[in-house]
Amino acid sequence: MRLAPQALLAGVRLATYNEIDSTNAEALRLAAQGERGPLWIVARTQSGGRGRHGRIWVSEPGNLYATLLVTDPAPLRHAAELSFVAALAVYDAVADAAPDLRGRLTLKWPNDLLGDRRKLSGILIEGEGRAVAIGIGINCRHHPDETAYPATDLAALNVNVAADDLLAALSRTMLARIAQWDRGAGFAAVRADWLQRAEGLGRDVRVRLNGRDIAGRFEELDANGRLLLRHADGRLETIGAGDVFPLDAVTAD
Repeated sequence: MRLAPQALLAGVRLATYNEIDSTNAEALRLAAQGERGPLWIVARTQSGGRGRHGRIWVSEPGNLYATLLVTDPAPLRHAAELSFVAALAVYDAVADAAPDLRGRLTLKWPNDLLGDRRKLSGILIEGEGRAVAIGIGINCRHHPDETAYPATDLAALNVNVAADDLLAALSRTMLARIAQWDRGAGFAAVRADWLQRAEGLGRDVRVRLNGRDIAGRFEELDANGRLLLRHADGRLETIGAGDVFPLDAVTAD
């Protein structure tokens, strides 16, 4: 595993493990011991990887499992924006490492990378005090079956990119996107870039909220990154958190 020269020059460090319970959990443990970052924590495999809402993140060898630990990346009111920053960094890294795939990549609100409309990557951001763990999993060689949202991997998309190469690209693109964000001052530009890559924008979608589904047109993101859903009766609903699916998707609970 290696970091890009730009990351090394910026003082970013790297810790690698053959196996660990969770790169996010390790990041927060290190933060509790005084580690401030910026530090990438990367594992070949995880025994307790997890995604949003406590879901298990299957962690077979061959994929990228990485967490960037940072301290006080922005004022608290801008914390939720980091999901969009990280999503763009992942998009950039995969597009740079696999340029032939660029036209087949989209972003699903708020922070999943899709390849051919199937989930290729996931992001889990957790914090403890001023420490923030930006956890990223990218499916290079494997993907789980029977997931709520259909999944894929780079190999299944006929792209051969190793996890090592993706980490190098990601360590560079994350720096660039965090600089663009500028502790929240640049979120308008981040939001505009995210919308250019958005899956389902302007189309009817289904949003799962606390076990219930609602349907409407994905109209826009507001200035804070919340999804604006237009109902059939014309009402505009603002959604701060949820899972988005195509309207006709058959999903596993």
